[in-house]
Amino acid sequence: MKIGQFHSDNILFLAPMAGVTDLPFRKLCKTHGVGWVVSEMVWSHKHLYETPKTQRRIDHNDEVAPKIIQIAGGDPIMLAESAVLNVDKGADIIDINMGCPAKKVCNKLAGSALMQNEQLVDEILCTVVNAVNVPVTLKIRTGWSKDNKNALKIAQIAENAGIQALTIHGRTRDQKYTGNAEYDLIAEIKQRIHIPVIANGDITTPEKAKEVLAYTQADALMIGRGAHGNPWLFQQINDFLQTGRYQPAPNLTQKLDTIIEHVKAMHSFYGDYMGVRFARKHITWYFEQVTELDLTKARQHFNKLTTPEAQIDFLAYTF
Repeated sequence: MKIGQFHSDNILFLAPMAGVTDLPFRKLCKTHGVGWVVSEMVWSHKHLYETPKTQRRIDHNDEVAPKIIQIAGGDPIMLAESAVLNVDKGADIIDINMGCPAKKVCNKLAGSALMQNEQLVDEILCTVVNAVNVPVTLKIRTGWSKDNKNALKIAQIAENAGIQALTIHGRTRDQKYTGNAEYDLIAEIKQRIHIPVIANGDITTPEKAKEVLAYTQADALMIGRGAHGNPWLFQQINDFLQTGRYQPAPNLTQKLDTIIEHVKAMHSFYGDYMGVRFARKHITWYFEQVTELDLTKARQHFNKLTTPEAQIDFLAYTF
């Protein structure tokens, strides 16, 4: 897989997910076999760049290149300015979000709402590509609705604008995350354009990863919700694609070692107050993967803990 001057034999991407793919989680997934990671979505509005949330989202301290920042918005100039600012802060690749289906994003004519306006898409992509000297990539959906699947047209616009890789989530905006992802249009687009295509949507097992890769002939795979509480998935997929076999999930002790490492990293990154709260979200996902636990009781107890020390003690000494 190659994006600009960056190359990796690893074809797995961690999807950008707001409130999930922060620096601690990106680093953790890197240690468990993902090849490429993308930041949480960063709004292009200048006045937000000094807020603690945005400062954390553009934090790439000690992160291995390529550092990929995803930006969002609907104004070409503001997006270009955001791209320049992030490159100045160390971004190696800029990714443009035209795939988020969230109402609060689409209501601002951003995310997947942009796919309704192909002329604006063209203007945005050309403006951002011309503003920076690093590769620019794009993430889209199959279209706005089942009757308006224009991903192929957007893909062609992107290629002509100089976009260097395209990620396609196999759902329309209207579907959000319901139903099943479909891959027919991704496969067609792969045959019709010449830039790398990354397939995304419902890739939750090594077997599904191999199936989607074979069906779409995509250059790479992007995994989002399948990684919630399951960073071990990436190495399993790598192994299965290379050998046709993969190791089962780690045992309880190994899982807890990883969970504790991640929780400590969140405490350090966010501070005691916010770190404890961010840990609760990830712990819910982890506990769903730890079948040896009574999920309901463990989660309820953990969510009542209010200090980093109490969270670590619970994880280290309860099981």
